[in-house]
Amino acid sequence: MQEKAKTPTILDALIPLIFLIVLLVFNIQIFGTDGLSGSNQIVLILSAAVAGLVAVYRLGFHWETLQDGIVKSISSAMSSILILFLIGALAGTWLLSGIVPAMIYYGLQVLSPGIFLIAACVVSAIVSISTGSSWTTVATVGVALLGIGKALGFDEGIIAGAIISGAYFGDKMSPLSDTTNLAPAMAGTDLFTHIRHMAKTTIPSITITIILFVIIGVNYEVSGSVEDVKAISAVILEKFNITGWLFIVPAVVLVLIIRKVPAIPALLIGALLGGVFAVIFQPQIIATIANESGVSYTYLSFKAVMMALYGEISILTSNDIVNELLVTRGMGGMLNTIWLIVCAMVFGGIMEVTGMLQVLAEAVIRKVHKVGSLIASTAATCIFFNITTSDQYLAILVPGRMYADIYKKRGLKPENLSRTLEDSATVTSVLVPWNTCGATQASVLGVATLVYAPYCFFNIISPFMTILYGYLKIGINFYEEEELEVA
Repeated sequence: MQEKAKTPTILDALIPLIFLIVLLVFNIQIFGTDGLSGSNQIVLILSAAVAGLVAVYRLGFHWETLQDGIVKSISSAMSSILILFLIGALAGTWLLSGIVPAMIYYGLQVLSPGIFLIAACVVSAIVSISTGSSWTTVATVGVALLGIGKALGFDEGIIAGAIISGAYFGDKMSPLSDTTNLAPAMAGTDLFTHIRHMAKTTIPSITITIILFVIIGVNYEVSGSVEDVKAISAVILEKFNITGWLFIVPAVVLVLIIRKVPAIPALLIGALLGGVFAVIFQPQIIATIANESGVSYTYLSFKAVMMALYGEISILTSNDIVNELLVTRGMGGMLNTIWLIVCAMVFGGIMEVTGMLQVLAEAVIRKVHKVGSLIASTAATCIFFNITTSDQYLAILVPGRMYADIYKKRGLKPENLSRTLEDSATVTSVLVPWNTCGATQASVLGVATLVYAPYCFFNIISPFMTILYGYLKIGINFYEEEELEVA
């Protein structure tokens, strides 16, 4: 009977976690940024196996209980997996239709190297605030901005860092964001109180981020020249029918998300519209991709659009830089990322269902005595859950439940907790290679997590900013003494 299962000790919980960390460090030294191809997945499965051995032979859990935990954990990631598939499909048809090339073409006309990084950050922030989704922002304008930045001669890690910094700022501050709604729900405050309170740390963080990108942009020695940019623009214009009508598709997706249409149908509509616009505006690209003769245009269109939706397509030109930009992998290109997410959920599911994560978190809570240390512990717990459960929602949900009563007992209003959850859980998820966010953005942009992470200044600064505010008690809202006594 399962009632005989023991409560794990700190040592029990640390065994699989230490195994995971040690093996990942060793794995990164050997495979580097190629870990997503399979080695990271194997590390997570082996770590899950160690956690399972501890659960069965030391704690007395039955395999059926562990399996139920794994299935529940994977189920929680299914919406992310479906979104990933659709992002791959959308990227394919938006390349085929000329939407992404058009974004790159027009972007090259107005963006100079000196202002590019700031522009990439600000544009991503605006789109993310409007949509409430960092994932959608990175998968659409982010991909185009990456292409523009590479054409201008910037390192892809710096470009991705600017895009992600802006996208996650917008995600945090948007009332349409799921994490921005989830955090106050877990803490026990309302949405707009949460956003107002969060601005106290978020605005300074993004200000410092923009200053850093200004400094880098002014001093960066780009490898691209004006002539290179002209050459890239000319090649794109020669290969594609570039017209402003193509922007109808991203505008439709933007409107759908602003009107709170769920991400999955919105992305599907965007992907299908991309296919329709490819048929209308890019017959020469359709013929090139389908690569058949003596058949109707209807046949060619169906084949090319389907290939863009599910598989890798590449459009060759006379310019090597453009060739790097005009490649997409469709739904099939997301399979390694999905493989990683599933393996991460297996490890996280066993750790959660056995109570190992809870034991580690409670050990931290027992050492908390002051406001600053409470907020620092909350931030550390959120980051810990991002690393161990590989899911930003769990990194908000579990610490939110754990700390809600403690904040109240310490006289802190719930918006302090909701702000800390977002300042640490939401933004750091993208810095973890095996987290759903880190794996997704690396796959969508084609830039390894460890390559872009050092330049995600906003994501790095945010947890430190909230800890600093906690120790200095800046922006901390306390209950009135009498209100606390009544509570």
